[in-house]
Amino acid sequence: MSTQSVAATSHNELNRNSLFNMKGRVALVTGAGSGIGLMATQALAVNGAKVYIAGRSAEKLETVVKTYNKDIEGEIIALTADVTSKESIAKLVKEIESREKCLCILINNAGITSESVTTETETASEMKQNLFDNDKATFDDWTDTYRTNVASIYFVTTAFLPLLQKSSELHPGWSGTVINISSISGLVKSAQHHFAYNASKAAAVHLTRMLSAEIAENGHKIRVNSIAPGVFPSEMTAQESDEFQKSHIPREKYAKKVPAARPGRDVDMAQAVLMLAANQYLNGQTIAVDGGYTVAAGL
Repeated sequence: MSTQSVAATSHNELNRNSLFNMKGRVALVTGAGSGIGLMATQALAVNGAKVYIAGRSAEKLETVVKTYNKDIEGEIIALTADVTSKESIAKLVKEIESREKCLCILINNAGITSESVTTETETASEMKQNLFDNDKATFDDWTDTYRTNVASIYFVTTAFLPLLQKSSELHPGWSGTVINISSISGLVKSAQHHFAYNASKAAAVHLTRMLSAEIAENGHKIRVNSIAPGVFPSEMTAQESDEFQKSHIPREKYAKKVPAARPGRDVDMAQAVLMLAANQYLNGQTIAVDGGYTVAAGL
């Protein structure tokens, strides 16, 4: 190794502004109207990326643009889309193709929860009553959850492969990257009262691995990883959001359930998103950002 390459690696390239600089990058975040999707959007846009946000609610997306598209190095642009529809996904691809030469970062964040069921029982008959006889336990609940949490990741990712590959070709030293938002619910052994949701998130984790492997096998320079968040405030976990479309969970609610003794914060998720987007040596991995939740819950 030459002296020049050692100096480059040990100084400018290791500066924080270089390590996580997203300037000139084009990103797409699905389900970006609130929660983790909004956290990811802010992290990328604040650090210079042009971020397209997609979702079904035009009103929520426009609120994000009006609220957060200021005093940032990058830009936030809203596009309505339904990621559970191939037709809508195809339209989204065409729209971004008409505006950009490539897509550098794709974050598949759109997701829904499933119906809750009671798992604590004294007899097998009672367990059967709760898990099978329960009117809320339906095939539609399972398939609807899987459609959004798993199938949409597959179809959105595969639809954008040419634009993602183009980013690798246009930016030396960069590889187009996909970040799937899975969940620690897909890692832990407990059903946490929602079998369908946890099963779908486990499928999303494995889908991440499969996409990464198949893309690499075909020689394309596109990385696919996932973040498995623990407890983060969102409309799903807090059942609410404020006028800034931010949700809040009382710190004390998880003081004894998580080793970190608190829910996750925006900055925790932002650091994870930037790390996965910037680190060119990460591929096929699922990173649990959970404050130690999986340590306490067991895998």
